[in-house]
Amino acid sequence: MSEVSQLLSTIKRQLKLQGKTYCDVAAALHLSEASVKRLLTSETLGVDRLVEIGNLLGFTLAELTQEAALSESRLRTLAPAQEKELVSDTKLLLVAVCALNHWTLRDMLAVYRLSEAECLQKLLHLDRLHLIALMPGNRIRLNVARDFDWLPDGPIRQFFRTQGLDDFLGSRFDKADESLAFTHGMLTEGALARMQAELRQLRTRFAELHEESLASPLPKRRGSGLLLALREWEPAGFTALRR
Repeated sequence: MSEVSQLLSTIKRQLKLQGKTYCDVAAALHLSEASVKRLLTSETLGVDRLVEIGNLLGFTLAELTQEAALSESRLRTLAPAQEKELVSDTKLLLVAVCALNHWTLRDMLAVYRLSEAECLQKLLHLDRLHLIALMPGNRIRLNVARDFDWLPDGPIRQFFRTQGLDDFLGSRFDKADESLAFTHGMLTEGALARMQAELRQLRTRFAELHEESLASPLPKRRGSGLLLALREWEPAGFTALRR
């Protein structure tokens, strides 16, 4: 990807994260919306326009360039020791989850019983773990890729299995926005492979909807959990009866 393409991708991503539209850019640049669309889809964006758009997004040109460069080398996983640090401190884990969901420092202080000093301390800890970069004005820049995930059998997933799974499933799932379904059948290896592919697509779609939702103010967004599981299985009582 060329440097200009990286900058354009970064600008579009930041517009979405900040809930800004091409119409907002057009107003700031005193251009028509059609002209803005052409600017952000061609590779003819000049330095002056980059500075203006960067100012709209709260970035200097240097920060915007750095953000574009970092997008190619973002974290896809943490090391086991880093995940262990997160689960060893409930407040650190809370601030990490909030940051990964694009909460601001002000959002965290408004919702949770955290002092500004301890919240900043946790954010600086996350900065040292390279999960985020704490920018001037206490802005939070994520250092994770779109496909970032927790380690398959790492401390975060173990924490969820031992402390979160029962809590998550401790619902009747009878509300309009809740769903719980379990299906059992006998599939071939090929059918299982296709099912796994469809589950990956569903996870991708969930991530896309998460990003789309970032354009809405925090009070309109709700923390939502999606649990997907697929494996070869039969009830233990059935297995005990096998010949």
